Amino acid sequence: MHKSGFVNIIGNPNAGKSTLMNALVDDQLSIITPKAQTTRHRIIGILNNPDYQIVFSDTPGLVNPHYKLQESMMTGVRSALQDADVFILLSDLGEDFKNQDIIEKIKLSGVPIILLLNKIDLSNQDDIAAKIEAWKQKLPTAQILPVSALHKFNMEAVVSMILEHLPEAPPYYPKDEVSDRNLRFFVSEIIREKILLFYQKEIPYSVEVVVDSYEESETIDKIRALIYVERESQKAIIIGNKGAALKKVGKESRKQMEKFLGKQVFLELYVKVMKDWRDNEKILKRFGYDL
Repeated sequence: MHKSGFVNIIGNPNAGKSTLMNALVDDQLSIITPKAQTTRHRIIGILNNPDYQIVFSDTPGLVNPHYKLQESMMTGVRSALQDADVFILLSDLGEDFKNQDIIEKIKLSGVPIILLLNKIDLSNQDDIAAKIEAWKQKLPTAQILPVSALHKFNMEAVVSMILEHLPEAPPYYPKDEVSDRNLRFFVSEIIREKILLFYQKEIPYSVEVVVDSYEESETIDKIRALIYVERESQKAIIIGNKGAALKKVGKESRKQMEKFLGKQVFLELYVKVMKDWRDNEKILKRFGYDL
């Protein structure tokens, strides 16, 4: 008997969805930073076992869109409502869901719901018990489980809950695959992660990374990537004094890429200005966003 199915993870920007998916599949597929709205695309992570295949979907955090890039991010969330065998709603103990419309659609779907209370390592038993009781009132049909995605606490219990609801089916993907994304995607996300970590305020949210060329060989991969910003002033900040800031991004990105790929990487980074790209449908489509 082999089980397969799609499990879609939905939550607020700070709930820890990417950390959860990485913990469940035991791999660094989604980038993780302390900043909200780190995830822009719907990312698939695949957990394979001889008896089952669980296809996790990490969606962008729930936001009320203010420009077309955020509208695209919410399109990814809405598409995740259509193909789920199980929904994981991930809630930080200190917050409630910001987009009630999405929650209502999930409730009306009839799809099994597992509600995970994340970051319990930052709370106490009384607060956890109170939050569980509150969620029982809001989602009486949901299975509720406290977890710590960061410390991988209760991950086996999450998988067991999921398997209760998955249908018998052959695997949807080859058993040696861990994601539906290609190397170019993961390389660009590694660079964007460093930008989110090293720069402040609006700069990280004004950046898009595109891999312009990727030459593979057995011993070294040669990668050329373009960092797009919206204004000349942002370009100057990304590059930094005498190129120091950009060199730091390149150095740390290359180190992580070499760990991810298991070989040497030669990385070139260039910064270009593309005015107001976040609100331009044509450019967003070119960058691979679904509108």
